Amino acid sequence: MLHIVTALALAAAPATAEPENRRVLDKAPSAMTNAEIKVFNEGLAMTHPDYIKCRKIEESGSWVKKARVCRTNEQWKQAWAQGNQNARDTAEAMTRAPVNHSN
Repeated sequence: MLHIVTALALAAAPATAEPENRRVLDKAPSAMTNAEIKVFNEGLAMTHPDYIKCRKIEESGSWVKKARVCRTNEQWKQAWAQGNQNARDTAEAMTRAPVNHSN
């Protein structure tokens, strides 16, 4: 019985699986220069949550202009999850929307 209680207590305890070598950003990744990002990423694996990746995103209304967006892997993951949730919410709202059959 004691083993079951211990197992349940361990399962309910919050997991501390965060990497020990988390780094603190001095400023937003998009405001950092390429050299600053390179120094910050030094020694981190590309899959580390604090590793900064940059992407160029086309700006609407322009055929040429692109915005450089830099975020940590964790921030990219959160943005991806939020975008997916927004899409699911929109699709669900559209399928549940009442249809007017008065015509």
